[in-house]
Amino acid sequence: MADLPTHTIVFEILTRLPAKDVGRSKSVCKQWYALLSTQDFVKIHCSCSVVSSNQRVLLIDDLTCSVRPIISNNNDYGPSSTVTFPFHHQNNDVSILSHLNGLLCVCLNHTYELLLWNPTTTAFKRLSTPDSHGFYINNLDAIGLYVDADDDYKVLHIKRRSGVLGVYVYSREVDSWRNIPFIARQEYLSPHFNWSAGTFCGGTLYFTVCECWIGGTNVVICFDVNSEQFKEISFPPVPSNGMVQGVLVNVKNVLHMFASTGMFEMTIDLWTLQGDYWIKVLSCPPIPPISLSLWCDITHYVTNGNWFVMTKLGKLFTIEMDMKPFECFYPVSWFRGFKGAVFVQTIVSPSI
Repeated sequence: MADLPTHTIVFEILTRLPAKDVGRSKSVCKQWYALLSTQDFVKIHCSCSVVSSNQRVLLIDDLTCSVRPIISNNNDYGPSSTVTFPFHHQNNDVSILSHLNGLLCVCLNHTYELLLWNPTTTAFKRLSTPDSHGFYINNLDAIGLYVDADDDYKVLHIKRRSGVLGVYVYSREVDSWRNIPFIARQEYLSPHFNWSAGTFCGGTLYFTVCECWIGGTNVVICFDVNSEQFKEISFPPVPSNGMVQGVLVNVKNVLHMFASTGMFEMTIDLWTLQGDYWIKVLSCPPIPPISLSLWCDITHYVTNGNWFVMTKLGKLFTIEMDMKPFECFYPVSWFRGFKGAVFVQTIVSPSI
């Protein structure tokens, strides 16, 4: 150990510091600032930071924006701390569209502008351009954040305008947008279909595309981030005699879906994707009736042996599971709606 170069020892120690402590450490000296600013350090620090204990819940209401930890022993929310937006907004009109490695892609509802924002470091980057790229319309567009094989953070923006679908990719590396081809079924261009935010898993972005009425068509659209090719796969075979909600989550780089069905009572099944086919992992007992407002307000799911369904108000209910495979899962999360997000605290920058 004594023969190792000092900067190597420091490097290893600093990659395990909390994100906010890394920021403070940059002021120690010029050498540390240079070391902590390299892309190699950011990448390794990010990989060390993506753990369940580093998860935070960001919640936005009309008056405040707050961040809360998830308490591991009961998976409820801890004390909140107020966050001040570093960009101009009107009455907290900030919609959260996607998240990855500590970065959030958000929309300013009064201007429709897209931004990349790291709430831990407060750094942000506007993605809108004078030629109309980087503007988002709710209920028509879909957004996905991903990292390609060259470690370039990118935003996929699917736009539906007057029956025409356009697909655009923003690159953090070159700070610009470009158009890519996408051949889809014509009916998916209709506003009757709801596109989810993209979930990045194993080099692919996945979107659920669901028709907005009972018994409608539900599919999954896959985007290979390196070949930039799209394909369609089927939805899990869930009953279609009620509301259907598919929530995609990345568990240890394997795609899973929480498929919720029902009207007054909710049934939730967990599925995993193997190849292009869905395999059911488990079914939970029917959940007692809950109001439609709570159904639509579910923000994410967490498991550490038991299975917790959360809303922005806190834990909604607990499903007790006696299944050992669950014990090897990291807690997983997803956010529903635009006023909440689960993220990990990192030093990943929204710009180069």
